[in-house]
Amino acid sequence: MNSTIWMALALVLVLEGLGPMFMPRAWRRMILAMTQLPDRLLHRFGGGLVVAGVMIYAMISMHAR
Repeated sequence: MNSTIWMALALVLVLEGLGPMFMPRAWRRMILAMTQLPDRLLHRFGGGLVVAGVMIYAMISMHAR
């Protein structure tokens, strides 16, 4: 796999870890609130994040050429 993808994955892990590391109570409340959301809403939210990620990746890879 391309090293850029591994670096991007590492950055995601760092960013995901900042919430529970610095604000564990707020992070836990957010997770608990998300468990109360309907599956359909979580499905749409996750899909939107995937689409946004793919678009950002595509824009960056086109700009790098």
